[in-house]
Amino acid sequence: MNQEESPQSTRRATRSTTSSTPNPKSAAKPTKSSSKPQTLTLENLVFRGQPLGFDDLVSSFPGRRSQILELMRLLGTLGSPMIPLFIYGGLSTGKTSVILEIFRHLNRPFVYSSCRTCYNPRILFESILNQLLLHRKSEGNGYLSAKRCERPSDFVNFIRDALVSVVNGLSGKLSSKKLGGRANGRMVYLIIDNLELVREWDKSSNILPFLFELYDVLKMPEVGLIFISGTSPDTYYSDTGYTEPIPVYFPDYVEDDLRQIFMRNQSNPKLFSSFLDVVLKPFYRITRRVDELSSAFSSLFKTYCEPLSDLGTVPNEEMKRRLFSHLQPHIAPALNEIFRVPSHPSIGATAKDKAKRKASAKKLEVSEEFEEIDFHMSTCAKYLLISAFLASRNPATLDASLFDSTGGSDSRKRKRKSSAKSVEKKETAEQELVMKGPGTFPLERLLAIFQCITSVSEYPLDEEEQGPTELGGESWDSSLMPDVLLQISSLCNANFISKGGSCPLEGSARYRSTVDEDMALKVARSLNFPLSKYLFRG
Repeated sequence: MNQEESPQSTRRATRSTTSSTPNPKSAAKPTKSSSKPQTLTLENLVFRGQPLGFDDLVSSFPGRRSQILELMRLLGTLGSPMIPLFIYGGLSTGKTSVILEIFRHLNRPFVYSSCRTCYNPRILFESILNQLLLHRKSEGNGYLSAKRCERPSDFVNFIRDALVSVVNGLSGKLSSKKLGGRANGRMVYLIIDNLELVREWDKSSNILPFLFELYDVLKMPEVGLIFISGTSPDTYYSDTGYTEPIPVYFPDYVEDDLRQIFMRNQSNPKLFSSFLDVVLKPFYRITRRVDELSSAFSSLFKTYCEPLSDLGTVPNEEMKRRLFSHLQPHIAPALNEIFRVPSHPSIGATAKDKAKRKASAKKLEVSEEFEEIDFHMSTCAKYLLISAFLASRNPATLDASLFDSTGGSDSRKRKRKSSAKSVEKKETAEQELVMKGPGTFPLERLLAIFQCITSVSEYPLDEEEQGPTELGGESWDSSLMPDVLLQISSLCNANFISKGGSCPLEGSARYRSTVDEDMALKVARSLNFPLSKYLFRG
């Protein structure tokens, strides 16, 4: 392993080379290029190079000191057994980076596999076995794994033998010479990342229970299991008995933590600090993911510095105002781009579909002045606002018919010759609806409507054959849930949605939309969304 590489990339390279990389140049020890694959040793299971000090570890992750201390406490002293750990939190909250750097600090042997790159049971099993058996795929072995393993029963037998071999090897190293210059004990840790993705490729739903039961099946105190997930432990409950992992939660970063993260390694801290004073607070209301913020800030900072001839300049108050005036027109478009609701366009979407969409927009003959709202709101928040308005205006009993496979747009089925009595009854119902005001609704209903209307967000308005996902459909992206809940909280704080008390029967909080129909129509037109097709008129 090249000692000049960064800690995280070094470990990632070690995991990949151990399991699948055929290039001998990327082996653990930097030597001259050779046609023979280099032999791996137990030292490949730990970080090479200079260990990371505790102060450097904590300073590398602002806002994560408590999680680092908790994880080190749960890992225990050298050689002590441990109960499986379940590390969870939103996207880009530092879960994987923190645990890998902790193992670099402790210099303990571990095996890392991600369910993102290991996208089926066989690849996952063989990735773990290749690392434990110190096997690297190469031209000499036909790029084959050490063991071909597809069934969980075979994996248990193979991994038990591999773990016994590794533990015995560590014991021998400990008695003869210290591994990597330090005593690492007899413990070996299995880290399985992106656990929530198993549901996408495990159609039989057998792998997740098997992974959670692995600790009880192996019954080896020298083995520690660590699961990393983007969803909470509640989503993995099973009726099969197993030792429940200890949860460790990584919350979203707060504004001060994000400032510390982005201020690290800046060549001109005062200039970048003045930039963060402008952009961090508005973007913090939209997302708290470091990766999304970093992508947005990268292009905005270049725009911010365009008026400067020297990037080493320390800006004064007058220069800050000039730089802000130059950047201000670019902030709102960047805010709109940072979070987009995923749509499900038809497979045959082409340039003709775009032309058809423009033609349908012209038919509406709505002026741009009326479409635009006089304040900034992200795309996700707009759809949530419309969803809340529909949930307050429409009876819950009609959700199935309004949001069926036709999206409530098949007016031919509902059109009938109206008599004078039915017209009068309809007008009376509309008046009663106005008198009652907006109704309340639970969070589950809001999210179900949001899922349905966003599934047609990119469809042309006049295509009746394309409709939203039915309520209870399976196309919902669970990774968006933290961002959606953050947007709901922002709408509540802005009084677009009011949060009431809990229902005595349901026990959950209920919400109410506070916007009128004109406001909802204005937001819908800005999204080119056919709000009238989903409104119940009595």
